[in-house]
Amino acid sequence: MTETHDHDVLTCEEAIRLLAAYLDDELDGDSRGKMEDHLQRCRSCFSRHEFEEGLRAQLAELGKEPVRPEFRERIGDLLSRF
Repeated sequence: MTETHDHDVLTCEEAIRLLAAYLDDELDGDSRGKMEDHLQRCRSCFSRHEFEEGLRAQLAELGKEPVRPEFRERIGDLLSRF
């Protein structure tokens, strides 16, 4: 069995800071492994991960809907005022 050192374990603060990169699949193998280990041990961070992952999926779905012409015109009018 391998001994675990403090520098091998992510704190919750570090995990939350790395969460976006983890969800975007931007972490290197070592960091990704540490994040996965942390998410398996920490219910709070796992819940945050699940929430953010679900939110991203919902936002991605919203991006697939066509924009109504009235909304597009309204945004265009607002932008032209600036």
